[in-house]
Amino acid sequence: MTKLKGLLLTEGMHGMISQVEGLAKALDIDFTHYKVELNSFWKLVPPKFTPVSNFIFNSIDSKDFDIIISCGRKSVIPSICLKKNSKKKVQNIHIQDPKVSLKNFDFIIAPEHDGLSGENVILSKGSIHYLTNEEIVNNREYLSERLNKEKEYLALILGGPNKYYDYNDQNLTKVFDRVKNILEKNNLQAIIIPSMRTPKKIIDLSDNYFGKDHLVINDIDKKAYLSALSLAKYIVVTCDSTSMISEAALTGKPIYIAEIPAKINDYRFRRFRKLFGKLNIVKNLEEKVEIWNYETLDETNRIAKEIKRKLS
Repeated sequence: MTKLKGLLLTEGMHGMISQVEGLAKALDIDFTHYKVELNSFWKLVPPKFTPVSNFIFNSIDSKDFDIIISCGRKSVIPSICLKKNSKKKVQNIHIQDPKVSLKNFDFIIAPEHDGLSGENVILSKGSIHYLTNEEIVNNREYLSERLNKEKEYLALILGGPNKYYDYNDQNLTKVFDRVKNILEKNNLQAIIIPSMRTPKKIIDLSDNYFGKDHLVINDIDKKAYLSALSLAKYIVVTCDSTSMISEAALTGKPIYIAEIPAKINDYRFRRFRKLFGKLNIVKNLEEKVEIWNYETLDETNRIAKEIKRKLS
């Protein structure tokens, strides 16, 4: 049977790519990914004030597609426009609140903590993503030769500066102090994993702080990330990344949130962490670590099955 063809639209940010590609793979469709570029001042205009016309975005060289999966503000109008102008019946799916009438889409996938509702809205617990258990297991040994085999491991997964959180050296050092105290008390070795948003100066700060006794990954390395998730007994993620916390929840392992002081109201992040706390997935990073169990989250496949059922 011929697979459906998908058109993926994002602004090119890693978190968005992870969500659209994760869903496309779970739906088992062939897909092409386009980075959306809006023209001139339309980059600054909210979608609800933007005309549904192809003159507002750079041409997308694809005419044969059955499903559009979009994520992010800039992809809202292109998704609506491409569906409207297609010569065949096209289903469009938007991830996150599009900030326009939900009727413009066949499906909206939104995090539960955003509080969005509607007949075509499918709520996710946290973010959907492109990681799979199979990938995590298959990459387990990638870092093993660089680690002390006589110790157990703690993975510290770092996000990066954004408008909500103050990633200065002092605040990061407080997180590192707490992690180091746990490492020493429990005879653990740390694996420090940067993300796409982690600046080099923060990676260097991590390297200087943890030194030769722990492993600091200096580059963006997906295999190292997957290996760390597989090898770690405990996982610590900085509070700014709902996507990496959601990805870690696929493992069923204890996840600790490393708090960083907020610069502005971070209520959406706090609502997300409160939800994951109620699900017994996360705890705040304090002075000790422990093992607990929770139902692992695989929201991407759950939502893909729901979409397939509704499409059929």
